Amino acid sequence: MKVFKFGGAAVKDANGFRNACSITGLFPKEDLVIVVSAIGKTTNALEELTDAFFFKKGNAEQLLSKIKEAHIELMNQLFPDPSDPIYNEISNTFVELDWAIEEEPSANYHFDYDQIVSMGEILSSKILSAFLNKEKILNTWLDARGLIQTDNNYQEGKVNWELTEKLVRTNLLPMLNKQGSILVTQGFIGGTSENLSTTLGREGSDYTAAIIAFAADAQEVVIWKDVPGVLNADPKWFDQTKKIEQLSYQDAIELSYYGATVIHPKTIKPLQNKKIPLFVKSFIHPNDAGTVINDVQTHLPVPCFIFKVDQILISISPKDFSFIAEENLSSIFKLFADHGVKINVIQNSAISFSVSADNDDRKIPPLIEQLKSDFRVLYNDHLELITIRYYDQPTIDRVCSGKTILLEQKSRYTVQLVVKNTP
Repeated sequence: MKVFKFGGAAVKDANGFRNACSITGLFPKEDLVIVVSAIGKTTNALEELTDAFFFKKGNAEQLLSKIKEAHIELMNQLFPDPSDPIYNEISNTFVELDWAIEEEPSANYHFDYDQIVSMGEILSSKILSAFLNKEKILNTWLDARGLIQTDNNYQEGKVNWELTEKLVRTNLLPMLNKQGSILVTQGFIGGTSENLSTTLGREGSDYTAAIIAFAADAQEVVIWKDVPGVLNADPKWFDQTKKIEQLSYQDAIELSYYGATVIHPKTIKPLQNKKIPLFVKSFIHPNDAGTVINDVQTHLPVPCFIFKVDQILISISPKDFSFIAEENLSSIFKLFADHGVKINVIQNSAISFSVSADNDDRKIPPLIEQLKSDFRVLYNDHLELITIRYYDQPTIDRVCSGKTILLEQKSRYTVQLVVKNTP
């Protein structure tokens, strides 16, 4: 059995759905589990809808209407017959969203977020499943919320691995009972013991594919992307990129941890634990080899570059200029965790503690205000974080041309640089 994952770029429009259908048709004798993301920018639109609903800013009904229109337009292109059952199916699914925004918000933004934003994958997976069946690629739709069980940590649901593995083996594997069986399910989402929706973290569809592969002992996972494989830098930031033919689980974990967007950070470990290879392949050229991530032990032959923009560098020191001691660090880390701020780089000295983080305008200001109650706080924003895996000095010089380095952190194989543009 193989697990395929089609992300938002792969199913951004009708041609994307047709292409996903064509790729699936290339494997007529394979048992496949297809994990699909929400179409195009639907997740962003649903996040905007959640904010309008919860914070009473903007017109939630108008925002939902635009999301409906985008899905109806997609279906009009894929299903010319207006009597096709998919129209009723999607209409009924949108009723759930109508009901959701008619209620008063709960006291928990993260809970409301998951109940609303999770519907993007439900919609796209139902449309893909119906379109595959229409094209004579017979399949069964499955609700991932009945397979992937998490705790109640909304927006970052933690997987109950034992129960998830049991549900996958009990409910999913028996459906792959003949050669060429196909199941379609959703990425990014899970369910709680109370049958409430959770999400696995932004861009979590890759993680879903890995969870299912781990629980089902899959042969391999294939993530279909708009790039030819894993590149040594994002083409948006780097002119000359090189495709990596093969990399180790360890390097893939390091690159994703530091912010490489081609793979979700949590994806690799479940596959490494069972030595399941992960292929990153192009949905534009599906017959090309792509990149394989497996248990190879060799280092990468070229430096890899990761760029994160809109960073803030926060420097924290005791108000009395005493030492930064363990109890200070404990309280600082707790504040970052309480505000949901993930730290990208840490550097500390005797009297100061500096961190770089994504400059989230909802999370950072209240964090800084709370830090100021106990510490002296300085910060610089509009910065960039550059990470180079397998660096040398010429590569550092190359990426730092025209920039001022505010923080530099080196290990044996990796350097991280917080920089700003030199005036």
